[in-house]
Amino acid sequence: MSPPGRSRQGLALVVAVLLLIVWGTNFSVIKLVTSVLQPGAFLFARYVVTPLCALVLLLALYGTRWPRLERAEWRALAWLTLLGHVLHVTLITWGIHLSSPFSTALILACGPLMTLGILVVGHSERLSAAQLGGALLACAGILIFLTDKFGLGWRASVGDLVLLLATLLFSLHTVAARALIQRRGATLVMAYTTLMAFPPLMLLTGAAGLRHDWSTLSGGIWLGLAWALIVSSFTGWIVWGWVNHGLGVARTAPLMYLLPPIAGVAGWWMTGETFSPLKLAGAAIALVGVGLVQFTRAGGISPTRTRGARRRWRATRP
Repeated sequence: MSPPGRSRQGLALVVAVLLLIVWGTNFSVIKLVTSVLQPGAFLFARYVVTPLCALVLLLALYGTRWPRLERAEWRALAWLTLLGHVLHVTLITWGIHLSSPFSTALILACGPLMTLGILVVGHSERLSAAQLGGALLACAGILIFLTDKFGLGWRASVGDLVLLLATLLFSLHTVAARALIQRRGATLVMAYTTLMAFPPLMLLTGAAGLRHDWSTLSGGIWLGLAWALIVSSFTGWIVWGWVNHGLGVARTAPLMYLLPPIAGVAGWWMTGETFSPLKLAGAAIALVGVGLVQFTRAGGISPTRTRGARRRWRATRP
């Protein structure tokens, strides 16, 4: 019999792959739903449903005695709500509507590259020569990919640019959330920010949501909404937190590069998306570049970390 820890890791790996299939197909589901339901109405539905899910989760975990936070932590949550929900989620929904499932998955796969770039600018990380080359290669791949789409009209081109901006915002959110998540946990941060996003998103999308005739939606669209909002978006991120705990971030990060091929197959099957040789070449180059940045060693320790290490060393001297 295999050790319990190894069995748990095996289960976590299976769950991770199944979750990536859910996420990869979700881009096509949202594309189909927003072909009937305008993005504003879709966002209205999302921020009616997901805050209810967050409320149920908090009640299940803490009852009526929710964890109290310090004033600085509430300010951090407000900033994360703006970055993650109000800006990122809104833009990515419009980006999927204007672009395609495969484009969405490919551009989101560049998120780790953008996150590392933010850390480099903030002097928290340094790039090695291989990582710098990978960054340039990824940028070249994205440019090739976008060039192939410029001939398809403004909708595809603008959609991809919106997705790039949404990915950058999520990378900013990832960096900004690190300290608070380490103190309070990802589940609590996710639940609180989801609840805090309800008022601003209702102001932004309430008119679109109330204007739409929800009685005209077919059963398939309602099923797609449930899949996108409850299964993929809310439950998916809770499950991903469990997977990260079971496997470790170092082992789960490479799995995210399965998203573009899964989304490509789902887009071809569900929405009839096609792939030109130039588009596939650009996607392959971009993913190779992102992989080089993500999985090669950094060029060195940042000056800030070096000074911190020196101070700790001096403190241990007799």
